[in-house]
Amino acid sequence: MRGIIPRAIEQVGQYKEHLEKDGWQYDMQVSFVEIYNETIRDLLREEEFDEAKHDIKVSADGRRYITDINMVPLEPTDSEAVEDVMRQAAKYRSVGSTDMNAVSSRSHSVFTLHLTALHPENRQALRGTLNLCDLAGSERLDRSKATGARAKEAMAINKSLSSLTDVFVSIGKKASHIPFRNSKLTYLLQPSLSGDGKTLMLVNMSPTEQSTPETLCSLRFAAQVNKCELGKAKRSLEEVDDEDAASISSNMSGNASRNSSKRGGSIKSSIKSPPGRASSRAGPNSGRKKLPPTRRTR
Repeated sequence: MRGIIPRAIEQVGQYKEHLEKDGWQYDMQVSFVEIYNETIRDLLREEEFDEAKHDIKVSADGRRYITDINMVPLEPTDSEAVEDVMRQAAKYRSVGSTDMNAVSSRSHSVFTLHLTALHPENRQALRGTLNLCDLAGSERLDRSKATGARAKEAMAINKSLSSLTDVFVSIGKKASHIPFRNSKLTYLLQPSLSGDGKTLMLVNMSPTEQSTPETLCSLRFAAQVNKCELGKAKRSLEEVDDEDAASISSNMSGNASRNSSKRGGSIKSSIKSPPGRASSRAGPNSGRKKLPPTRRTR
């Protein structure tokens, strides 16, 4: 049974094919990470163990990114390529057994579609991101009987969910300060919760009577989220000159070539995001032309 991610990507592919008839050109890459015990791990890595340190950075043009992760070029109409990504991520996702769930997610995961589009004739460009998050459920230790490493995982999950709740409460109250930096999850999702896009949350509940406390907790959480107003989503098109258009088109062509070179269900053709040592601020003599801040979608 296909989940939300393959279905969402399929719909993106349908819109892409429609808009390409109007002259738009698209480049799409995906990343997939998990947040385990407040540590970011790359789920699209090639090695079994992720030794790299991944930080959340903000680039000179205001875009948020994670350092040293694999960015995989993806054609959204290629269902086999989408399944390859899902299988690769599932291979490294942190799961464990507790008294509540034999296959319990021990981390939050964030799948991100990074989109760049160019209309050469109109000299217009846009960038956007689609974040699809799988949040691990809150866990009561007296029910899960988790001990040792499992208990530590449960406490990290509960703490990050509490931080997410604090963010939604602050947004709902229109507070002047929103505590995005209290967890890796909320800091990573800050553009999605404070920009000009859309956010949708689906809450899953257990049908069993034994899970009534967890169900009530989930409903309270959903009620807090429902009080938030993020404003109306906006579509922001950026005007670009010939030089910028040529640069964007060249980058898109390079990614397309890497994507077409993949064979045999492998996703080894990937691009690394900038390393952690890269500065997140523009130097005084950078002089680089860049697109103005662009729309971020959720």
